[in-house]
Amino acid sequence: MIGAPGAGKGTQSRYVCEALGIPHVASGDLLREHRRRGTALGTIARAYMDRGDLVPDDLVIEMVIDRLGEADAAHGALLDGFPRTLAQAQALDDELAARGGGVQGALYLDVHTDELIARMCGRRICNACSGTFHIALQPLPADGSCPDCGEPLVQRPDDCLSVVSRRVSVYLQETTPVLKHYRRRGLVRSVDGDQTVEQVKADLLQALKGPVRELVAL
Repeated sequence: MIGAPGAGKGTQSRYVCEALGIPHVASGDLLREHRRRGTALGTIARAYMDRGDLVPDDLVIEMVIDRLGEADAAHGALLDGFPRTLAQAQALDDELAARGGGVQGALYLDVHTDELIARMCGRRICNACSGTFHIALQPLPADGSCPDCGEPLVQRPDDCLSVVSRRVSVYLQETTPVLKHYRRRGLVRSVDGDQTVEQVKADLLQALKGPVRELVAL
């Protein structure tokens, strides 16, 4: 699943994973989990993420490949937020080829830059239950608490305006070659991400009925 920060990859990935019966492997979630646990990788990654910079390829590649080696990914997985650079895409190709598989399709959520920034700046998360909400799109409690569990909602440091603008700019610069890489192989299926959640879901599921049967085959 390819798309800039704020494109809705996390939400839509859950629908796709349910349809295909494969695990959702989100590099952003894995990085935040390493940060929460205070691992060596998490400590290094934190400085990059808080500035809005991409975490170095070698760290992300190691983390994702380790995740793909777990039992629940034995028959495939949906990658969310990875690969984000051409080097990551090439490294992924090499690792999957060594396992006798490869990337079977790339779903691209296409959203206008201004809309991406507005979405991200209004995003709030709950550290207790991992819920994600938006102050302009959802009715939320006036006291700023999570509507699901009642714990406080917070804005991630990398969701403030200055960092968001930089994140989107860096993403577009780094990820354009990834799209070209997969387009040359005829793997990209573009979906207009500037629609309702339900319409985007429907378009993605329609794309899966065509040539894309599994997103990653190990």
